[in-house]
Amino acid sequence: MTNLAKQKLLYNLHTLKSMGYNYHKALDLIPFDIKNIKLPDNLFALKSNVENCYLCELSKTRKNVLFGMGNLKAKVMFICDEPSNSEDELGFFYAGKSGELLSNMIENVLKIKKEEVYITSLVKCKSSNSLNKSHVESCNDYLQKQIELIKPNLIVTLGENTYAYLFNDSAKFSQNRGKELFFSNTKLVPTFSASHLLRNPSSKKDAYYDMIRIKNIMELEN
Repeated sequence: MTNLAKQKLLYNLHTLKSMGYNYHKALDLIPFDIKNIKLPDNLFALKSNVENCYLCELSKTRKNVLFGMGNLKAKVMFICDEPSNSEDELGFFYAGKSGELLSNMIENVLKIKKEEVYITSLVKCKSSNSLNKSHVESCNDYLQKQIELIKPNLIVTLGENTYAYLFNDSAKFSQNRGKELFFSNTKLVPTFSASHLLRNPSSKKDAYYDMIRIKNIMELEN
């Protein structure tokens, strides 16, 4: 039995139990991480795993799974916290007003096509209420594998939530935003999410300077 089949079986058993079926004495059947599963060393196979993932309750409400999008050999990887409503509805990144704003930031400031970067998220499914730590932990190994396979020279985290989950530190986002940090030996720059900028237009000037900083780092890496 493949690991994917095991995941589906465990999910179905959990569903039956939630409906009142007692098929066995109480056991912790659902793993909320995938650390015991060997993930494929291939992005297309990894994407297939993610699209058939049932590790958390987001699988019940999602419309689409957003694994990632862009250049598979990208030098820059953008990471947001979760897909937006528009992205979940349409099934691709850069959808909706926030997606359009992010596209403009990449193409007008970094002076590259958005297709040249790779974009993904902490979690691959849209949360119905609010994102929580268990959702991120369920998807964390998928994200780490994406970073390993893409091998970006620079990671850009979008928003305070993304920064806080990756660094386990929400208090220092305002201090570290726009600065060059390191995450698993990879350069990383935190900046605002596009959705934050739509709600807080006064932050756009700071975000612009963050993107200039990102552009300078990219040029030094060439």
